[in-house]
Amino acid sequence: MQRVAVIDVGSNSTKLLLAEHSSNGTLKTVLDTTSITGLGEGLRQSRRLSPEAKERTCRTINEFAALAKQYRADQIIAIGTMALRGAQNSSAFIEMVKATSGIDIRVISGEEEASLSYLATLSGIKLHDCETVIFDTGGGSTEFIFGKGESITRKLSVNLGVITISEEYFISDPPTQAQLEIALCEIKEILTAHKINGPVPQLVGIGGTVTTMGAVKQRMERYDPEAIQGSTLQLSEVNEQIAEFSSKTLEERKQIRGLEPKRAPIILAGACIVKIIMELLQNETLVISDRGIRHGLALNLLRQT
Repeated sequence: MQRVAVIDVGSNSTKLLLAEHSSNGTLKTVLDTTSITGLGEGLRQSRRLSPEAKERTCRTINEFAALAKQYRADQIIAIGTMALRGAQNSSAFIEMVKATSGIDIRVISGEEEASLSYLATLSGIKLHDCETVIFDTGGGSTEFIFGKGESITRKLSVNLGVITISEEYFISDPPTQAQLEIALCEIKEILTAHKINGPVPQLVGIGGTVTTMGAVKQRMERYDPEAIQGSTLQLSEVNEQIAEFSSKTLEERKQIRGLEPKRAPIILAGACIVKIIMELLQNETLVISDRGIRHGLALNLLRQT
């Protein structure tokens, strides 16, 4: 049976998915793991990937490539997103990865990223046949896909991510109320400028921000993708989490059950982005999908075999 490995090199995290076709033709996950590598740290100010970020991300990619070979993947595909789209020295990093691991990273466009997110979501959750918005809040950008059923009506990538908001606005520990309000206003201004508005009857969130918020809601000792997939967040619960995250220092946030310590520095920014999205789209309920662009790409690859 054909087995594929997809390495997703994002601005905040690097992910590895090993997958194959199940007996009924759907996607079967063999292994799905994530490492917080922070490739996009400081990128907004310098426009360059830092040596430290390049080193730790390259090391993780090497480890993931070795793991994929250990699991006998028939092909290994690596893709890069916002950090590699925007960094002035991204080509040097890609060459560095190629030289150390033999892995070629293909940098995908924001539109392709959005399309893969939509495909992944449809493959994992049964949605109502109505207008739907799917969003993915990443380290350096947020992707939006508007559609109905299998038809996409609009897709866009907004340069708004958890790393950039965290670095620019949340400079105190814990953040001040003024910093929080300014960040929320900036997020709203950016999204409004991109015509993110509602009402929308069905809203789905994917990616590390919303899955982490789902884990915090359930106070998970250990992350359980099956319990997260298809679960929901209410706007009131998002507001409660923002209040909790903003009232604690970084070290205190690291102790919150369900929150991976490495996500503690950026989870408040992510929750703020989710809040404004829900308010602008006038939806009190968010459905969480545990699947992401790596699942969409794996599906495309397996369909070609």
